[in-house]
Amino acid sequence: MGGSFNPPHGTHVAVSEAALKRLGLDQVWWLVTPGNPLKTHGDLAPLEERLAACRRLAINPRIHVTALEADLGTALTAVTIAFLKRRFPRARFVWIMGGDNLAGFHRWTAWRQIAGQVPIAVADRPLWRLKALASPAGLALGPYRLPDDEARVLADRRPPAWVYLPIRLSSESSTEIRAGRKPAA
Repeated sequence: MGGSFNPPHGTHVAVSEAALKRLGLDQVWWLVTPGNPLKTHGDLAPLEERLAACRRLAINPRIHVTALEADLGTALTAVTIAFLKRRFPRARFVWIMGGDNLAGFHRWTAWRQIAGQVPIAVADRPLWRLKALASPAGLALGPYRLPDDEARVLADRRPPAWVYLPIRLSSESSTEIRAGRKPAA
């Protein structure tokens, strides 16, 4: 699960724990990016601060926080996934993202390559389900979507394969936290 984690919050934990359970994963890795290429970095906290905040929040021993992308010198998911697949050829990776990310996935560098490299789990986000599913990537990947009751077999599926995971919705977001606005209950 990649992201800026600027700042990390409870929904990141909730999505990770839901993915562990619903997808039957052994671990979830938080890949804290040095900087999202699609976002401005003016209000981006330093990487070390974000890593420390993630480590304080992610107390589940099956959630691992890493700055792998900084170590690799990239902020591109496609590069990171290609590296991980080479480094751990026997591991079964699943990319985890929110519905808001699926809505803009078509803007990511090499998004089709990403979808062809690893199965994808898309966690529901408030007000994003319809936008995500109707997005260019959502439509292009539509034929490869598994029903959510088959989420547990996603890691074993050959990509492209993905599932939209309905989870307990939370309006908590890093953007709202940075803006000093409390999320709606």
